[in-house]
This record gives sequence, structure tokens and C-alpha cells, in this order.
Amino acid sequence: MQSIIKAVALAALLATASTAAFAEASVRVGGAPMYASKNIIENAVNSKDHTTLVAAVKAAGLVDALSGPGPFTVFAPTNAAFAALPAGTVDTLLKPENKGMLTKILTAHVIAGKYSDADLIAKAKETADKGGFTLKTLSGDRLQFTMSGGVLYVVDESGTSSRITVSDVNQSNGVIHVVEKVLVPK
Repeated sequence: MQSIIKAVALAALLATASTAAFAEASVRVGGAPMYASKNIIENAVNSKDHTTLVAAVKAAGLVDALSGPGPFTVFAPTNAAFAALPAGTVDTLLKPENKGMLTKILTAHVIAGKYSDADLIAKAKETADKGGFTLKTLSGDRLQFTMSGGVLYVVDESGTSSRITVSDVNQSNGVIHVVEKVLVPK
């Protein structure tokens, strides 16, 4: 009887652990499961849609910073977003002599603090009569958040408007929101 009780208890424990692991990895980005127990870098390196972003973060020397405690809110452009830039832009930015410019662009995608999609939408709706609201990025630039047709947009200082395509990808040190365009500071 004792062994049956232990077996049932073990089965229940394994089922709970499997359910928790499944729930944690239920968000997928670039075909890869994203785990809330991993940090931004640990998850981003697995997304096939963010290989350019990961290469840029490495070239800029930002791996340690984005692996740190945060919390951070990252607006992560996809490979397609980088490919939409003028020809040669990414190659130029990845050159060692352009590290400062690359760092500025990448940190213009990061806000200190953790802002969920619901947080951003609520504030954008609340300030809609003023054209939305702004948050300061780690680069010192500002991102504006506006609503249009029930959709949240992020607007950079250059006027580029980007839709968030995947939101609330929770990380151990913040949250990632996937965006369809590269946000460019002035």
C-alpha cells in the first residue's frame, strides 16, 4: 500500500512539473519556446526570427547587460525588419568601427522596467487625446505609444511606426514585445 501511495504521489508531482513546464513554454517566438525562467538573451538566441538582432547585440557588446537583472522591456525587431532597412545598413552597423551607432540603435529598443502589453495599451488609451504617451529608452531617446484602430503602435523619434506582433513574452529579467520594424533614434 505504501508503494502505491508513493507511486501516485510521484505521478502527481511529475504531472504538475510537466504542466508547469508546458505552461511556461507555451509562448513561441521564431518557432522556439520562450521560458519565463530564462533571461532575454537565453531566450532570444533560440528564435530563428531574431538571428540578426542576436548578432547585433553580440557585436555591440550588450549580451551581459541584457542578461543582467533588469527588469527590461525590449522591443525586438525581426530579421525581416532588419532586412527592410536600406541595402547594406546591417552590414555597415555590424562593423567594429560602428559599434557606438549600433549600441545607440539597439538601446533605443530597450526601456528600463517591465511594461506589459496591457500596461502600454491602458496608458495609450488614457492619453489618446494627447496623441499617446512616451517612455525614455536606455539610449536616452523616446518611444511614443499610440492606439489606432484598436492596435498599439510604437513610434520612434524618426517617425517610424511599428506594430507589436507578439506581446508579453515574459523573461526572468523583463519582457519582450516583437516588433515589425527597426526603431531608429534621431
